Amino acid sequence: MPKKVAVIGAGIGGIAVSARLAAKGYEIDVFEKNDRPGGKMSEIRHEGFRFDTGPSLFTLPNLIGELFELVDDDFASHFKYSKQPVVCRYFYEDGMIINAYGETEEFAEELHRKAGEDSKNVIRYLGESSRIYDFTYPVFINNSLHRFRNYYSKDFIRALFLLPKLKPFKTLHEINQRSFTHPNTVQLFDRFATYNGSDPFKTPATMIVIPHLEHNLGAYFPVKGMYEIAQSLKSLCERMGVRFYFNCEVQEILLSGNKVAGLRVNGEDFLDYKIIVSDLDIYFLYKKLLKKLPFPEKWFRHERSTSALIFYWGMETESPGLDLHNILFSADYQQEFNCLFNLRTLHSDPTVYIFISSKVVAEDAPAGCENWFVMINTPENVGQDWDLMINDVRGQIEKKIKRITGIDISQHRKFEFILDPRGIEEKTASYRGSLYGNSSNTIWAAFQRHPNFSKIRGLYYTGGSVHPGGGIPLCLSSAKIVADMIPSIKK
Repeated sequence: MPKKVAVIGAGIGGIAVSARLAAKGYEIDVFEKNDRPGGKMSEIRHEGFRFDTGPSLFTLPNLIGELFELVDDDFASHFKYSKQPVVCRYFYEDGMIINAYGETEEFAEELHRKAGEDSKNVIRYLGESSRIYDFTYPVFINNSLHRFRNYYSKDFIRALFLLPKLKPFKTLHEINQRSFTHPNTVQLFDRFATYNGSDPFKTPATMIVIPHLEHNLGAYFPVKGMYEIAQSLKSLCERMGVRFYFNCEVQEILLSGNKVAGLRVNGEDFLDYKIIVSDLDIYFLYKKLLKKLPFPEKWFRHERSTSALIFYWGMETESPGLDLHNILFSADYQQEFNCLFNLRTLHSDPTVYIFISSKVVAEDAPAGCENWFVMINTPENVGQDWDLMINDVRGQIEKKIKRITGIDISQHRKFEFILDPRGIEEKTASYRGSLYGNSSNTIWAAFQRHPNFSKIRGLYYTGGSVHPGGGIPLCLSSAKIVADMIPSIKK
């Protein structure tokens, strides 16, 4: 049995699968074209400010803990994090402010006080969210959907009988509208569709599983910021003997008939890899590294997820009214998603997300200052005039922030960096800048994601562009799925 494995890409999926396969006895070499690990999870340091550039929400820390447990490592001594009392602070144009507490009962009481919701009804909704999560996680998240034998498992058969409870034939918005009385509450729960780049007016109501992660299990934050996740996992892998090669771009996956034969890296052939795991966006994998194979059009016909426009602002002020995570909602949510998915443009009144890690990690900004990560959802990049659209929407974002928070950005902004869908595609090799690959806007979306294995013997896929999808927990799940497909080496 081959002992050496090559992993292409040091994103979260690539790092996690490296740890899992190293624990199975393999020698792992990771090739990364950038100069650091993390993929979309990276950081910017400038003039005493530090910004996490990618994912900002941390749930299910036990999935990180699982990787440390592979070597009986002391998770707590290598990676520290804290539970956040408030998951997110929501601001509405009518002046309402809702603190989305991480504790179920406290969150329910907040919705009762602010929006008049029946707190018992909120708890019931979150209980249903928990039950649907328990049904779906072992079948649709932690398991391959592209191997027929898995459809005969007890978990799948149980999920099949419980299909009506999974609510696949109603949209998330329809269920939320039926469940709550205040439109602000409906909008809050509709937002969870954006966690995988989807549209609440299209995505199946099965997505009500997502609030369970925040309001039943809780949201957390690493004591050194989000990028600490990538750095800690890289260090773990190195303690397990994994070798990382940065600034090393893979040009081609070499084949011998229907088998993996090796890699071409920086113009040199390496022929001692019979197992390869790719963490590269699946579109670019086929286009750049498997050029000799027919391009599999069927996996790329489906609607793609949203992208993002992000402003990184060094702010010479403090904002006591804002929290770690903040949402300034659009007054017309349905029109915003119509713009994103149908018109492929930006809404004139976009929902604005403000993430300020210095609220928790004081070292992320100088004294009296804050590091603002300001993001709006955008459509995928299909050739729009982004410079024109960014220029137009910037003013709307600044006016919205001033109107709702009272902060005049122009008076306090020291510097700015911008990342738009073009830059996301270039920096992270994400096709059209889509953050999560395909959207989840149909009941069949889970089955339309590319599988984690290939017809090419010895070739596997992990990361956000393949099953089960994007985001830290799903990328970690994809790594587990792949590792479970590869047998251990007997020592």
